[in-house]
Amino acid sequence: MKFSKTLIAASLAFVSADTFAAAFQLSEQNASGLGRAYAGEASIADDASVVARNPALMTLFKDKQLSVAAIGVIPDVSLEGEGAPTGIDQSSLDDDSIAPSAVVPAAYFTMPYNDKVSLGFGAFSNFGLSTDFDDDYSAGQIAGKTEIFTVNLNASVAYKVTEKFSYGIGLNVIYADAEIVRHLGTTPLPIPAKTEVVNLEGDDTGYALNIGLMYQLDDNSRFGFNYRTETDITFEGTYSNQLPMTAMTPQGLSGAELPGSVEITLPAIAEFSGSHQLDEKLGLHYSILWTGWSSFDSLEAQVTAPTGDKFSAFNKDESFSDSYRFAVGSDYQYNEDLLLRAGVAFDQSPVSQDHLSISIPDTDRFWLSFGGNYAIDQHSNVDLGVSIIRGKTQNFEEDEFEFESEGNAVLIGAQYNYKF
Repeated sequence: MKFSKTLIAASLAFVSADTFAAAFQLSEQNASGLGRAYAGEASIADDASVVARNPALMTLFKDKQLSVAAIGVIPDVSLEGEGAPTGIDQSSLDDDSIAPSAVVPAAYFTMPYNDKVSLGFGAFSNFGLSTDFDDDYSAGQIAGKTEIFTVNLNASVAYKVTEKFSYGIGLNVIYADAEIVRHLGTTPLPIPAKTEVVNLEGDDTGYALNIGLMYQLDDNSRFGFNYRTETDITFEGTYSNQLPMTAMTPQGLSGAELPGSVEITLPAIAEFSGSHQLDEKLGLHYSILWTGWSSFDSLEAQVTAPTGDKFSAFNKDESFSDSYRFAVGSDYQYNEDLLLRAGVAFDQSPVSQDHLSISIPDTDRFWLSFGGNYAIDQHSNVDLGVSIIRGKTQNFEEDEFEFESEGNAVLIGAQYNYKF
């Protein structure tokens, strides 16, 4: 059985429309860092969420810490048709709501085991995405529904070598679930545009390590570094389509399911941060975050035919490049109970102009963030943060269609922290 490589390749272009970090990477592991655009995340010991970005910082806590957060993602991702094949109205390509809103939750707990050792646990996400086009969208074969959902469970331990230097290590178990649906779209075939030509679902569990370092230069300056290894994920599941089995559509399955799988590598991540207390009230923080997206060079689907033979249904070149994120932020102790935050960031896209698509309308992004922390009492406090994200307008061509895309978003986060 021979499958249409164009249809399947288009269906597996993982996207980033509502993640608002490079490609389908998530930055939103807490709400405390959101208010300063996540500047200084590997060096600031605000709360138990250090488990996600640098476990070495756990040694700075003298008490047990609990943090629970939720970040709402409100995207504004739009497409405008600039050109279409003969017989298709380019205005039918316009769509101003291809990315649904989402909530990214997280929870953490840390505790000192003794004077030297600290333990921590976390549940959060580093990768995720969602886009959803109408079933009868004209360019349905390169649009549709694309969703990837990941949960990262982390257990970490940190050791204080000296009063100035600590290191930590964490084991991450990542559960990933993906769903990709594509429709026929407008074609000369006497088949409804909303007919599913690809329906692929699968899940897998992968593993990663992260290693953190912390160095306290003096009472007012601290540096941190964290490295997270790659994670290999193989989405094992089912492949089907609703195309009829005819001479015109030899790839048709009429809804029958076949085993299918897709292998991807979630990239390595490294971050260096610095935090400096400039005076009693004002702090300065900065971060450089590198993501090894070059490991994501292609997508290949394996399908098992009824005969039991496995074959490559497609091999799509992605050619992502390593990317960087730069952030600078500050905080100001307004009074005994209220800490104010602000920050800016630049997020570099790993997707080249030649590989842009409506499934990956990725772009460089600029962050403007503000927020604060309010102490309820000596044991508990809350964080609020807001980030306004603006992406560059992109013009590109894909499969004879021409598009202009724009991706912006607002992130709103809240977090509760308790120490005991």
